[in-house]
Parts: sequence; structure tokens; C-alpha cells
Amino acid sequence: MAPWLTIIGIGEDGVEGLGRAACDALADAKVIFGGRRHLDFLDGNIKGKRIAWPTPFSAAIDMILSHHGKPVVVLASGDPMFYGMGATLARHIPPQEMHILPFPSSFSLAAARMAWPLQDATMLSVHGRPLEIIHAHIQPGNRLLILSNDGGTPGEVAGLLAARGFGESLITALEHLGGPRERRIEGTASGWVHERTADLNVLAVECRGGVEAIFYSPVAGLPDAAFENDGQLTKRDVRAATLARLAPMPRELLWDVGAGCGSIGIEWMRAHPTCRAIAIEAHAGRQGIIERNRLALGVPGLELVKGEAPAALQGLEAPDAIFIGGGFTDMGVAEACWRSLKPGGRFVANAVTIQSEMMLVEWQKKVGGELTRLSVSHAAPLGEFDVWRQALPVTMLSAVKLMR
Repeated sequence: MAPWLTIIGIGEDGVEGLGRAACDALADAKVIFGGRRHLDFLDGNIKGKRIAWPTPFSAAIDMILSHHGKPVVVLASGDPMFYGMGATLARHIPPQEMHILPFPSSFSLAAARMAWPLQDATMLSVHGRPLEIIHAHIQPGNRLLILSNDGGTPGEVAGLLAARGFGESLITALEHLGGPRERRIEGTASGWVHERTADLNVLAVECRGGVEAIFYSPVAGLPDAAFENDGQLTKRDVRAATLARLAPMPRELLWDVGAGCGSIGIEWMRAHPTCRAIAIEAHAGRQGIIERNRLALGVPGLELVKGEAPAALQGLEAPDAIFIGGGFTDMGVAEACWRSLKPGGRFVANAVTIQSEMMLVEWQKKVGGELTRLSVSHAAPLGEFDVWRQALPVTMLSAVKLMR
């Protein structure tokens, strides 16, 4: 089928900034969808019926599809495929039925104003998303381009940076990029005095931290102190070894069964922006800890299932990897996890007690894989001298579910 839907990226300069192909599509369109701000850019020479986005926005997909086969235009801000409407529609409409005409994204315009190489900046959107995603990217020297939710976002970002010890960070709020009302506001995180900016803004942040700044490497094995916990924590060295065997990959899903404080699922998601994780935890107190840790460490998208395995696993999306940190000895947990794991998926379980270790050995006979014992010692004072204090050894089973 020839394309019937044209998705046009449009900037703050309106129709004047569009090319010939976009203008021709608008002239031929029977129906034009867009935000009221975008529809107001159109003059009387454009005859197509104009439909503003509905509330709730989720109804928009069916509205567009109801005009299937007619010449339809969707107006979207900037580049429709970068945090835009085009990416949403591409999940519902075959690519051969769409013609996408991008405009420079707000990130491209912001990078141009700051003279920052776009490939060297971290691009984030908190438009309709939790502000806490920024936490995972606050590191000395990092440059962030942040699509704001509204005019209050710059002040919120400044407060978040200052609380982490990054009060020296330079913040530039770029309003109405590419339009006649374009303006920039500059300051530091600790000295930010602007209560509100224009709702349409992009933040350019150059992260600068003092000696007491709190930041974490994206490499697996965060310090134990990074996680609030009640003692149910996979310790740093064991956690790094566990994640190495789980091997996070883009767009893959992890089940963290008996999640404790959520450390494994959190570090899995920090490995790549598209990694997803579900933490399954029955203990009410630890559920609250997981909720706080996922915000503090920049992965608010970590899904929490409040319940006890194996019953709590029913109906969950099949995972690409599973970690069992607690409850391996519970009846049916290992079997349910292995059954749900995708072919080629990774399975890792840790044991500390003799009983759970014996079960790992038996399970290894069934599914294969590798058994590893980890023993970690830390230097600690004893009187005027130091001795090695050995943590409880951990036995680890790692296996791959063979393709069938």
C-alpha cells in the first residue's frame, strides 16, 4: 500500500520552516491531527479537517486508524522519531504506509545553541516521565540535554543536582527553540533563582560536582552504601559477578525473584537505557525500600510485583534472564522460573545456606550450567593490627536454557 499517513515534524517557526514535501502533504490532506499549538500554525489555505489530540491521548491511535487509506497528516514537534509521535505510531502502522518528514529536534537545536557535539551529550526526556531518571546520568563532566516537562522543570533539576553535591553544575534553559520568542536563561544549580521558565524548554546541563558529590559509575557493582537495605542485599563483589553472568543486553527483560532491596534489577536497568526488570518481593518493608532505591538510582521504570513466588509469577511477561536471590528453596519457585525463561535465556541463582546449596547442586544436574563458589574477605582492624574478615561464601549456579 502507498503511504496514506504523513507525519510532519514542525518547529516553533511554524509552516514557514517546512519544506516543499511537507507543504504539499498538508495541502492534499483530508484530515490533519496535532496539538492545538501546531494546528494554530495553519492558515486558511489548508483545507483539511483539523483534529486536536484527544484526552486521554491514548484514544488518538484509534482516531487516526479510523481514517485508514485517506490522505492524513500528523503534526509533531521536531523529529517525530525522537521521543515523538512517530515512534508511537510506528508500533501500530506498518512503515510502508507512513511517510515521515522530520524537522530538527529540540535536542539538535539545543546542541547547536550550546555548540556541543550532539553525539557527546546524553539526551533525556522528562516530559511525562519521572524526573528521577536523571539520577543515573549525574556524573562529573557529563553533558545532559533534557526535554523539560514544563516551566517548573529547570528549578526541579537544579534542586536535584544541588542535593547530590552537584551545585556547581551549569544550567542553561533554552526556551522556544527555533521560534521568534527564543530565549536562554543561565545559572548554576545551587544559584538557580528562576521560579519558572516557559513551558517549552530544553535544559543543557554541564555536570560539575564538588569533593562531596555523590555519583555512581554505570559499571556493575555499585557500593553497598548506594542501596537502602535491611540486610537483604547482594553484596558488591557478589553482585558484580552475578550481573556478569546475567549479561544484560538492550531491550531484554529480567526477573529479580526475591528481590530484597532491588539491587540486581536496578543494576541490570542501569546497564542500558532499554533494559527492563521486574522485581518480585513479598516482604512489605522491602517493597518500600525497592521503590525508594529505584528512584534514587535513576531507574523509576523498574516494575515491582508485590507477592510471593511462584504464585506472583503468573501472567508476567516471559523473561530473557532470571535471578533468584531469595526463595530458591521454596516449593516450585525454581521450576516455575525455568519454565518461564525464554529459550537461550540466562538463569542465575545464589545460595548461602547448606540446604539451598544442596538444592543448587541438584538443580545443576537437571539443567546443566556452572557452579561457582565465591569467597570474599575484607581487611578489618583487630587491636593494633588488621586481619581478614571473611564474608559468608556464596554458591552460584549459572545456566543457559538451551534452544529447542
